[in-house]
Amino acid sequence: MTNTSEQPQPVVCVFCGASSGTSPAHLEAARALAHALHKANIKLVYGGGTVGLMGEVARTLVSLSGPSSVHGIIPAPLVKYEQNHDPSDPLAHKIDEAIYGKTTVVKDMHTRKHMMAQEVIQGGPGGGFVALSGGYGTLEELMEVTTWNQLGIHDMPVVVFNVDGYWTGLLEWVKNAVTSGFIGPGNAGILVEALSADEVVTQLKEYTNAEGRFNLTWDQQ
Repeated sequence: MTNTSEQPQPVVCVFCGASSGTSPAHLEAARALAHALHKANIKLVYGGGTVGLMGEVARTLVSLSGPSSVHGIIPAPLVKYEQNHDPSDPLAHKIDEAIYGKTTVVKDMHTRKHMMAQEVIQGGPGGGFVALSGGYGTLEELMEVTTWNQLGIHDMPVVVFNVDGYWTGLLEWVKNAVTSGFIGPGNAGILVEALSADEVVTQLKEYTNAEGRFNLTWDQQ
């Protein structure tokens, strides 16, 4: 029988690149974020890659908190790009859970993003969405969960870990979009900045939803 009095463990979904970047600061930030999540007893759900920043944050957190602390969710077509994949090895899709935690292979990007979001929402307060540095996919995932917050699909924090000014252009774009009348002033604070791993956790804990969010209902037919 399930003990309903137990509080769920917070879950953070981290969006980040399958590349390490050209500056060592990005890998250092991924490791630092894993240490901060471990210290705060927060679980990780992420895109399931074993390379680049994705692999670094997962490996580091598993080494600190154990395999149950990490869940990677990856679409089948991306396995050969985002995991150390050897097509000559029939077991190449079998990821070592002792190193990377649990991995779930799904059929497409939409399923991946839906499952990651659901884990964050079910984890409750203290969790949220965090973007480390990354490319088109990272930006797309970040903007989607930001839009979902605006539309009332979820009310979880959305944080950008701005390593070496990587996300400064995006943050400036938000300000310009507000000034230009395309984002309401009340929605300007949906996306918040953190400059260190510890600040990421602080922003997750202290996040206050923007007053301009739409009060829409999405669970009705």
